[in-house]
Amino acid sequence: MLDWKRSRKILLCVTGGIAAYKIPDLASRLRKLDCEVEIVLTKGAESLVSPLALSTLSGRRAWLQDDFLSDKRGFEIPHIRLADWAEVVVVAPCSAETAFGLAQGRADSIVEAALLATRAPVVLFPAMNVHMFEHPATQQNLRILAERGVRVVDPEFGSLACGYEGKGRLPETDLILEEIAYALSPRRDLAGRHVLVTAGPTREYLDPVRFISNPSTGKMGLAMARTAWYRGAEVRVILGPTPPIGSTHGLGIQNVVSALEMRDAVMENLGWADCVVKAAAVGDYRSPNRVEHKIKREKKDTLTLSLEQNPDIAAEVGGNKRVDQFLIGFAAETDDVVKNARAKMARKGLDMMVANDVTVPGCGFGADSNTVRIISRDDETQASGSKEEVADAVWEMVVHGWLS
Repeated sequence: MLDWKRSRKILLCVTGGIAAYKIPDLASRLRKLDCEVEIVLTKGAESLVSPLALSTLSGRRAWLQDDFLSDKRGFEIPHIRLADWAEVVVVAPCSAETAFGLAQGRADSIVEAALLATRAPVVLFPAMNVHMFEHPATQQNLRILAERGVRVVDPEFGSLACGYEGKGRLPETDLILEEIAYALSPRRDLAGRHVLVTAGPTREYLDPVRFISNPSTGKMGLAMARTAWYRGAEVRVILGPTPPIGSTHGLGIQNVVSALEMRDAVMENLGWADCVVKAAAVGDYRSPNRVEHKIKREKKDTLTLSLEQNPDIAAEVGGNKRVDQFLIGFAAETDDVVKNARAKMARKGLDMMVANDVTVPGCGFGADSNTVRIISRDDETQASGSKEEVADAVWEMVVHGWLS
């Protein structure tokens, strides 16, 4: 995990929506990241989630509406102190009433006053009945807030507590944490850039139930995509078949299976991309004659496969690149890592190569960590750590090379 995600100061504002029941989990997860969490509740929120539970999980007494300008705690001027203290302010769930108050610049509640006073980035998660969310008044209030720089995250579609089904659910904790990380990201040096990432393996089917593939899980490619998004890029991912991979929030995902499908998807998006990251483990060969029915083993002591080459996507991209495009390749090697990576970079017309020795423990397919050599035409360095940390180191080198 990136260091800047940890030990941050989070002001968590909880308003009167039934989705407030999800907030204890959010508070707990933030504390596990060593974050300091101050929690402020509206009067409505106090009826829906226990202030004592939130205080226990945050390690601090929750701030209630009765603390606002009160004889006991008002002298602390909590709405100002908390507004100045916070590195990011999160409003989750945000009710229609709170959205209206914030859009109007009201300061009747401790939450409204803190939001009016803060200069920290604000991330707002509206959650309510679908008809309330879709009402023109609510939509206008959310547009006003977005125009003022508040990051408004749309609710999810699903079953709602009121019995309706539609857009109005508070997102799951993983997504909220991703939005908090995005708000806290120290760099936006890829803002306005379009980044295309390939990730995961491909599968080349021999028959309806058997295929040739590799152990890639897509973790490194998705780490490249996520860290580019943190830096402000618009990111699309061409993703091969992977195991469950967690949140892909903020990323445009296009799922493919075979190398030919991945090649077509890449070429369709190539004109859009400023930077292409070829992190997928694409199969080099496929069967030219995939059979319609399952191959039976009866009376066959051996099975001979005839394979033909798949297109070399990286080389095709390199041969069609624009002058203003930047191309990054990944090389999983077992010997002569740097030599083979440099040869591949030159052969395929790439601007940078990220190479690793997959025989090193903790650096192969499926691992959460990696150690790589980042090789450009004029420079070379090593990066080691979690795959997210390695990905961020790659982008740091890209920014200082391509964009400098």
